Amino acid sequence: MTLLQNNETTGWTITEWLNAYRSEGLQARDALLNLRAQLKADDAAWIYIVSAAEIEAQLNALASLDDATSLPLYGIPFAVKDNIDVAGMPTTAACPAFTYIAEADATSVARLKQAGAIVLGKTNLDQFATGLVGTRSPYGAVPNSFNADYVSGGSSSGSATTVARGLVPFSLGTDTAGSGRVPAGFNNIVGLKPTKGRFSTSGVVPACRSLDCVSIFSLTVDDAETVAKVMEGFDATDGYSRINHSTPIYFSAKPRFGIPASPNWFGDTHAEAAWLETLENISALGAELITIDFTPMFNLAQLLYGGPWVAERHAAIKDFMQDHAADMNDVVRGIIEKAVNFSATDAYRAEYQRADLAREIQTLMSGVDALLVPTSPRHPTLNEVAADPVTVNSQLGTYTNFVNLADCSALALPATLRADGLPFGITLIAPAWQDAALAAFGKKWHSSVNLKLGATQQPTPAPQTNTNPPAGYVRLAVVGAHLTGMPLNVQLQERNAIFVESTYSASNYRLFALPNTTPPKPGLIRTESTGAEIIVELWDVPLQHFGSFVALIPAPLGIGTLSLHDGREVKGFICEGAAVNGATDITHLGGWRAYIKSLQK
Repeated sequence: MTLLQNNETTGWTITEWLNAYRSEGLQARDALLNLRAQLKADDAAWIYIVSAAEIEAQLNALASLDDATSLPLYGIPFAVKDNIDVAGMPTTAACPAFTYIAEADATSVARLKQAGAIVLGKTNLDQFATGLVGTRSPYGAVPNSFNADYVSGGSSSGSATTVARGLVPFSLGTDTAGSGRVPAGFNNIVGLKPTKGRFSTSGVVPACRSLDCVSIFSLTVDDAETVAKVMEGFDATDGYSRINHSTPIYFSAKPRFGIPASPNWFGDTHAEAAWLETLENISALGAELITIDFTPMFNLAQLLYGGPWVAERHAAIKDFMQDHAADMNDVVRGIIEKAVNFSATDAYRAEYQRADLAREIQTLMSGVDALLVPTSPRHPTLNEVAADPVTVNSQLGTYTNFVNLADCSALALPATLRADGLPFGITLIAPAWQDAALAAFGKKWHSSVNLKLGATQQPTPAPQTNTNPPAGYVRLAVVGAHLTGMPLNVQLQERNAIFVESTYSASNYRLFALPNTTPPKPGLIRTESTGAEIIVELWDVPLQHFGSFVALIPAPLGIGTLSLHDGREVKGFICEGAAVNGATDITHLGGWRAYIKSLQK
C-alpha cells in the first residue's frame, strides 16, 4: 500500500503508515481526520470516537516535541478498550452508570502517546471485562468481522474487530482469562498476551487485578512487537509491575511444542478439521509435537470462575454494585455476585491449590519449548451464546483461563480459514518472560500460512529483517560443521542459539577443506587477492553461553570478525593462514555443503 488512494488506509500496518509519512509526504493531520470521518457512530465496535478537535489536540502536543516525526509511532492511530483510561475521555467499562471522565492517561496509553501514537477512540467490551463472547454490553453485541451471525469474542471485542477490519493497525485490550486471545483467534489477527507485569495496568479498571494484563491486537507480529517495546517497562505506580532480570530464551530451529491429547471440540467439526490441518503445517516448519496431559491446566482453569477469584472481580466494583447492581448486565452481575459464596479461608485454600497446580504445569512445560493449543475449541453463533451464555462462554476459555493463573506468556496467531470461512487461530504459551521467543516463532509461522491480514484483502508481509541480535546475544556466522544438519550444529542447539538466516560472506574470502580434521572442517581465510562470496549461516548465541562455545573450538580455528556481502560485520569462524598449507581450496564450490555433497558422488 502506498500514499492515500481514494482516501483509503484500510489494512495498513505500522510500517506502511510510517513509510507514507516519512517517504511519501503523507500529512498526519490529513490522514487521521480523513480516517475519523469514515468511522460510524452506530458501529457496535466503538463506544466513543474522538472528535476532530481531539485529534488536532493530540497532534499539537506532538508538534511541540523536537523531531516528532522520528518517533517510533508518529501519527499511528490506535483504539483503546473502554476499561483503560484516556485523559479527558469517558471510561465506561461498558456500563453507562459507571462512567467517569479520566483525569489522566493509563500508563500504557501515556507511553504510546509519548511515542507519537494517536488515540482514535474507545472500544466496546463485555461489561467489566467479564466474558469471552463480546455480547455482554448495553452498547450492543460486537459481530464477528467475517460473519455477523457469529461472535467476535471478548471481552476485548471492539478492540479486536477494529484491527481486523483494518481501521487501525493496532489496539489495546485487556486479558485476564483470554480476552486478548479469543477475539484475536475469531478475527484472524495477532493477540499478544504479555507476561504479567511486563506492561503497567495503572489506569485500568480491574477485573482481577492480580491477574490482569494489558494486551495488544495487531495485524502482524512485527507490529505487536513494535508496540510492546514502547509499552514495556517498570511502573512504580503499579503494585504488580515487574522487572525482567532474565536474558531472553529463544526456541531452537526445531522447537518442541506440547499439544493437548484428544481435544473436546464441543461439536464444532470445522474447528477440529482446522486444528488437524494446522498440526500438519506446523510440523512441516520443523516443529516436533509432543502430546501431554492437560489435566492440571483444566483444573487450574476451573478456579478462575469456579473459585474465589470471582471475589477479586467483586472487590474491583464492590462500592459501585451496592447502589447500581440493577444497572449491570444480568449475566455479569450473576457471575460477580457469586463472590458472597467464598470466605477468606476459601481464598487462601484456592491460592495454595493454584500454586501447586502452577508448579505441576511448569514441570510439564519444562520438557517442551512451549504449549501449542487451539485459541478456542469452538466458534459459536450469537444465537448459541444467547441460548446458554454461561456454558458457551466457559467452553471458549478451555485453553485460555489457566494461563495468567500459571504466570505464563502467550501469543495468539492466525492459523487458517475453516471450511465455513471463519478464522481459526492457535495460541503459543510459554513460561513468564519468554515473550520474545513466542514472537520470533510467531513471525515465522504467520508468514508461512499465506493468509490475508485480518478481514482485509491485504497480504501478510514478510517479517522485518532482524538486523541486530537481541539484547544478551552474540550474532555468529558459521561456515562448516556447525551449519544446520551438520555434525556440530548440536553445540549451538545445546546453548539455545537461534537460527537467524542463511546469507553470504563478503567477496574477499576463500574456503579450504582442512586435512586431518574429525569431523571434516573448513577454514575460511580473508584474502587480499581474488576471493568469493561464501555461504554462511547466522546464529544468535546467548552471551552467557558464548564462552563455553568458543572453548570447544580447536586450533587452527578461532572466532574473529567476519564481513558479510551486505556490509554487516558479525563474529564468525576464522582460520590461521598457515593451516591452509596442504588444504584443498574449495572456494569455487561456494560453500561447505556443496563440498560435502561432492564427496558423496
